[in-house]
Amino acid sequence: MAEQLKGITVALAGPRKSEEMARLVENMGGTAVYRPAQGTVFLDDEALRQGLTAWTSQPPDWVILTTGMGLDAIFGMAENMGIASRFLEILAGSPIAARGYKTVNALKKRGLVPAVRDDDGSTSGLIRGLQEFDLQGKEIVLQLHGESAPRLTAWLEASGARVREVQPYRHTPPEPGALDLLLADILAGKVDAVAFTSAPQFRFLSGHAREQGKLEEMVQAFEHGVLAVSVGKITSQALLEEGVQRIVMPEHERMGSMFVELGRYLAARR
Repeated sequence: MAEQLKGITVALAGPRKSEEMARLVENMGGTAVYRPAQGTVFLDDEALRQGLTAWTSQPPDWVILTTGMGLDAIFGMAENMGIASRFLEILAGSPIAARGYKTVNALKKRGLVPAVRDDDGSTSGLIRGLQEFDLQGKEIVLQLHGESAPRLTAWLEASGARVREVQPYRHTPPEPGALDLLLADILAGKVDAVAFTSAPQFRFLSGHAREQGKLEEMVQAFEHGVLAVSVGKITSQALLEEGVQRIVMPEHERMGSMFVELGRYLAARR
């Protein structure tokens, strides 16, 4: 295990826990380089206040929750606004669809059980779970995590639902020049793998590559040279949407598991 990443250079695209991830790579014999593809993730207080005010004054027919952290942030803001009891009452009275085990756990600690949950931790799994319900004319609050979900929103609207988005967090791009450096390393093959821990990291990178006219070249680099390593299915979906098919992803969504899976992938091909 200690030598499974020997001779491998891994670019870390996530700004959070980068030191912890670097130690994991180095403990497995590899070299980690910091190449952040996103900046700060911060709580968007004003947007969340507005969303909660609308949520509690006009309760929806359905609630779709996509992240446990986002739900925790919403409850925190409800406490600050003095409407936590009212919000919990409204949430308990609404059918809930939840994506991901962390979201289910965040509901469970508040005594709530979703009526629908994904079957595989993905947006596709969530859509499969919702297909048996008639959403025509239904008002739906969709909790996101700092970025839009065009595929899910489009499906809901095609099903006749009206969607209100609540985004507790906002993702920002990295410092100027950071994406240039990461893209250059990928295209030149200076790194063997890039570890993505959130979908926005790849979306910022792919958007930058598109602006530079190098998106297809980058996709080909991931298909034939540099390995794309994803922490989980939501992150992998962002890669797949841009045409990256060769993705190393662990069964369980953990950063440690991500590097263990990378080690296994490489060991099987040596």
